[in-house]
Amino acid sequence: MGMSVGQTGGRGGRGHRRRGRHHSLVSEINVTPFVDVMLVLLIIFMVAAPMLTVGVPIDLPETQARAMNSETQPITISVNQGGQIYLQETEIGIDEVVPKLEAISTTGYDERIYVRGDRTADYGTVMKVMARVSAAGYRNLGLVTLQEQEN
Repeated sequence: MGMSVGQTGGRGGRGHRRRGRHHSLVSEINVTPFVDVMLVLLIIFMVAAPMLTVGVPIDLPETQARAMNSETQPITISVNQGGQIYLQETEIGIDEVVPKLEAISTTGYDERIYVRGDRTADYGTVMKVMARVSAAGYRNLGLVTLQEQEN
Protein backbone atom coordinates (compact mmCIF):
# COMPACT_ATOMS: atom_id res chain seq x y z
CA MET A 1 0.00 0.00 0.00
CA GLY A 2 2.78 2.36 0.64
CA MET A 3 4.11 1.75 -2.82
CA SER A 4 1.03 2.80 -4.66
CA VAL A 5 1.07 6.33 -3.27
CA GLY A 6 4.18 7.41 -5.21
CA GLN A 7 3.44 5.69 -8.53
CA THR A 8 1.10 7.04 -11.20
CA GLY A 9 0.79 4.17 -13.56
CA GLY A 10 4.20 4.14 -15.19
CA ARG A 11 3.94 7.45 -17.09
CA GLY A 12 5.78 9.59 -14.69
CA GLY A 13 4.44 12.06 -12.20
CA ARG A 14 1.53 14.37 -12.52
CA GLY A 15 3.64 17.20 -13.93
CA HIS A 16 5.35 15.00 -16.50
CA ARG A 17 2.27 13.73 -18.23
CA ARG A 18 3.01 15.46 -21.60
CA ARG A 19 6.70 14.71 -21.63
CA GLY A 20 6.14 11.24 -23.03
CA ARG A 21 3.96 12.41 -25.96
CA HIS A 22 5.48 14.39 -28.80
CA HIS A 23 2.93 16.84 -30.24
CA SER A 24 4.21 18.71 -33.27
CA LEU A 25 2.71 21.95 -34.49
CA VAL A 26 0.59 21.73 -37.60
CA SER A 27 2.10 24.13 -40.14
CA GLU A 28 -0.58 23.72 -42.82
CA ILE A 29 -2.99 26.52 -43.60
CA ASN A 30 -6.61 25.59 -43.81
CA VAL A 31 -7.61 27.18 -47.12
CA THR A 32 -11.27 26.16 -47.12
CA PRO A 33 -12.54 29.36 -45.45
CA PHE A 34 -10.31 31.41 -47.74
CA VAL A 35 -11.72 29.71 -50.84
CA ASP A 36 -15.28 30.20 -49.57
CA VAL A 37 -14.72 33.92 -49.05
CA MET A 38 -13.08 34.30 -52.46
CA LEU A 39 -15.94 32.53 -54.22
CA VAL A 40 -18.49 34.77 -52.52
CA LEU A 41 -16.50 37.87 -53.52
CA LEU A 42 -16.20 36.58 -57.07
CA ILE A 43 -19.95 36.15 -57.33
CA ILE A 44 -20.57 39.61 -55.87
CA PHE A 45 -18.19 41.24 -58.33
CA MET A 46 -19.62 39.30 -61.27
CA VAL A 47 -23.10 40.51 -60.43
CA ALA A 48 -22.08 44.08 -59.57
CA ALA A 49 -19.61 44.77 -62.40
CA PRO A 50 -22.18 45.23 -65.19
CA MET A 51 -24.04 47.70 -63.01
CA LEU A 52 -20.91 49.82 -62.49
CA THR A 53 -20.14 50.46 -66.16
CA VAL A 54 -20.70 54.02 -67.23
CA GLY A 55 -22.71 53.78 -70.37
CA VAL A 56 -25.36 56.35 -71.05
CA PRO A 57 -27.82 55.44 -73.77
CA ILE A 58 -28.41 58.56 -75.83
CA ASP A 59 -30.18 59.56 -79.00
CA LEU A 60 -28.05 62.06 -80.85
CA PRO A 61 -29.99 65.21 -81.69
CA GLU A 62 -30.89 66.24 -85.16
CA THR A 63 -29.78 69.78 -85.84
CA GLN A 64 -31.23 72.64 -87.75
CA ALA A 65 -27.95 74.53 -87.77
CA ARG A 66 -27.43 76.96 -90.58
CA ALA A 67 -24.42 77.07 -92.84
CA MET A 68 -21.51 79.13 -91.59
CA ASN A 69 -20.86 82.36 -93.45
CA SER A 70 -17.24 83.17 -94.18
CA GLU A 71 -15.21 85.06 -96.74
CA THR A 72 -12.66 82.30 -97.27
CA GLN A 73 -13.39 78.85 -98.57
CA PRO A 74 -12.45 76.06 -96.14
CA ILE A 75 -10.25 73.15 -97.15
CA THR A 76 -12.35 70.04 -97.65
CA ILE A 77 -11.19 66.48 -97.08
CA SER A 78 -13.62 63.80 -98.27
CA VAL A 79 -13.74 60.07 -97.59
CA ASN A 80 -15.96 58.07 -99.94
CA GLN A 81 -17.59 54.72 -99.23
CA GLY A 82 -14.63 52.84 -100.71
CA GLY A 83 -12.21 54.50 -98.27
CA GLN A 84 -10.50 56.75 -100.84
CA ILE A 85 -9.43 60.12 -99.45
CA TYR A 86 -9.79 63.33 -101.45
CA LEU A 87 -8.28 66.72 -100.67
CA GLN A 88 -10.60 69.16 -102.43
CA GLU A 89 -11.14 67.12 -105.65
CA THR A 90 -7.77 65.32 -105.78
CA GLU A 91 -7.37 61.75 -104.54
CA ILE A 92 -4.50 61.33 -102.06
CA GLY A 93 -3.18 58.67 -99.72
CA ILE A 94 -3.59 58.91 -95.95
CA ASP A 95 0.15 59.59 -95.53
CA GLU A 96 -0.11 62.59 -97.85
CA VAL A 97 -2.91 64.36 -95.96
CA VAL A 98 -0.77 66.50 -93.63
CA PRO A 99 1.98 67.49 -96.12
CA LYS A 100 -0.61 68.53 -98.73
CA LEU A 101 -2.57 70.50 -96.11
CA GLU A 102 0.55 72.35 -95.08
CA ALA A 103 1.27 73.14 -98.73
CA ILE A 104 -2.15 74.63 -99.56
CA SER A 105 -3.12 76.29 -96.25
CA THR A 106 -2.94 80.08 -96.40
CA THR A 107 -3.51 80.92 -92.73
CA GLY A 108 -1.34 78.20 -91.20
CA TYR A 109 -2.80 76.15 -88.37
CA ASP A 110 -5.84 78.44 -88.13
CA GLU A 111 -7.12 77.20 -91.50
CA ARG A 112 -10.69 75.87 -91.47
CA ILE A 113 -10.74 72.21 -92.48
CA TYR A 114 -13.95 70.30 -93.11
CA VAL A 115 -14.03 66.51 -93.20
CA ARG A 116 -16.81 64.97 -95.26
CA GLY A 117 -17.41 61.27 -94.68
CA ASP A 118 -19.81 59.22 -96.74
CA ARG A 119 -22.66 57.73 -94.74
CA THR A 120 -21.41 54.23 -95.51
CA ALA A 121 -17.69 55.06 -95.23
CA ASP A 122 -15.55 53.19 -92.77
CA TYR A 123 -15.67 55.08 -89.47
CA GLY A 124 -12.06 54.16 -88.72
CA THR A 125 -10.79 55.77 -91.93
CA VAL A 126 -12.63 59.02 -91.20
CA MET A 127 -11.24 59.05 -87.66
CA LYS A 128 -7.69 58.36 -88.90
CA VAL A 129 -7.91 61.35 -91.21
CA MET A 130 -9.23 63.57 -88.43
CA ALA A 131 -6.60 62.32 -85.97
CA ARG A 132 -3.74 63.05 -88.37
CA VAL A 133 -5.04 66.55 -89.14
CA SER A 134 -5.55 67.29 -85.46
CA ALA A 135 -2.15 65.87 -84.48
CA ALA A 136 -0.52 68.12 -87.08
CA GLY A 137 -1.78 71.13 -85.12
CA TYR A 138 -4.84 72.29 -87.05
CA ARG A 139 -7.40 73.63 -84.59
CA ASN A 140 -10.43 74.46 -86.75
CA LEU A 141 -11.54 70.99 -87.75
CA GLY A 142 -15.16 70.11 -88.38
CA LEU A 143 -17.45 67.43 -89.80
CA VAL A 144 -19.84 68.22 -92.62
CA THR A 145 -23.40 66.88 -92.51
CA LEU A 146 -26.59 67.53 -94.40
CA GLN A 147 -29.35 69.65 -92.96
CA GLU A 148 -32.27 67.84 -91.43
CA GLN A 149 -35.15 67.26 -93.81
CA GLU A 150 -38.57 68.06 -92.42
CA ASN A 151 -41.34 65.62 -93.29
